[in-house]
Amino acid sequence: MIWKLGIIGGSGLYDLPGLENIRKQAVETPWGAPSGELTLGTLAGTELVFLPRHGPGHRLPPNHINFRANIAALKMAGCTDIVSISACGSLKEELHPGRFVAVDQYIDRTTSRVNSFFEAGCAAHVSVAEPVCSRLAGLAADAAEAAGAPVTRGGTYLAMEGPQFSSRAESALYRSWGCDVIGMTNMPEARLAREAELPYASIAMVTDYDSWNEKEAAVDVPAVLAVMAQNSRIARTSIARLAEMVSDMDRTPSPQGIETALDTAIITAPHARDPVLVEKLRAIAGRVL
Repeated sequence: MIWKLGIIGGSGLYDLPGLENIRKQAVETPWGAPSGELTLGTLAGTELVFLPRHGPGHRLPPNHINFRANIAALKMAGCTDIVSISACGSLKEELHPGRFVAVDQYIDRTTSRVNSFFEAGCAAHVSVAEPVCSRLAGLAADAAEAAGAPVTRGGTYLAMEGPQFSSRAESALYRSWGCDVIGMTNMPEARLAREAELPYASIAMVTDYDSWNEKEAAVDVPAVLAVMAQNSRIARTSIARLAEMVSDMDRTPSPQGIETALDTAIITAPHARDPVLVEKLRAIAGRVL
């Protein structure tokens, strides 16, 4: 089996230079339109599908992103795996701006987002005990190091609602929980990827110290943008290195069996399932429906 990487570009990563055989594809999913057109192409012989999470020109704030449509669009495009690139704040002194973190855990503090494809009429409960694919996260970290980034392997990402940044009290609370970085976009993205049986990994690029570090100015947009420019250049190179790594690597099932996550997750009896919802769900769960 070959790799087809879905790349979700976050703040500062709105395109992917170097792609060959480029074609644009507007997609409509059963959950509406994604953040923007998909850009399909090849890089180092690997098929890639790029989606800017915030849309062209960063028009979408985190709480207005159609996460279900984004994940469904990548699934419908035939992606085998998803790599998320996103800016984040640091909750630890040693995770300085410019450092990359290969996230492996999440605490979800979002409040207003639809976090599942499944609804009344077809209920399902997938496990997100291990919310990222260990193999994909390791490869993404290797690629970032090959691109010259300082990388921390493993870390807990606190997903906040936003769009405002944290108060100092909130930032201190998240530090007391042992969180490593904070951002606004990896949830419910990671949950939805698991429901769609897509291995997911996140590389979080540190831009600031959030609001806890009183020796530093509280985070603001200009400070984020200044670091983001350098981070984004490295992120693009990282994606190119990742494409090279997997180009001659046979893609076997993920170590955690993510491609079959729905085998034991759907709890609604077949006779009780809403046929309209089931038809809608075929876009992401057709294998089991």
